[in-house]
Amino acid sequence: MRLWHESLISRLPRQQLLGQHRECCALRGNGWGKKHAIVNYVFQYSPYRLFLYHQKVMEEMSQRGYQVDPLWKDPFYRGKICQAHNEKTLYRIDNAVVQAPIYPEHNQDYLNECLLNLKEKGIDLS
Repeated sequence: MRLWHESLISRLPRQQLLGQHRECCALRGNGWGKKHAIVNYVFQYSPYRLFLYHQKVMEEMSQRGYQVDPLWKDPFYRGKICQAHNEKTLYRIDNAVVQAPIYPEHNQDYLNECLLNLKEKGIDLS
């Protein structure tokens, strides 16, 4: 599991973009709070940040002509077999105004790490 650096979303190849949508759906659903070394930082913040990140992924998918289930555009939605967030949970305070980048961990070092990871997969976005 990985959330690509948000500046790469518009440049991701089809497979990685669609995979990112699946990752976001999984994390927003029953994957919320389940430890995974690469994405643990996500759980330090309000689930609303993940929704904002996922929105960027869905916008890019729509621009490329892919259909996104409109249910995912609801910030409270967590999937068909997962109870929706309540307002208190979704909007809990995480002591920061959400701005770009959505996750402070998405810094230059993380961007470089993501670019290297993609390069190892044969994808050069530099």
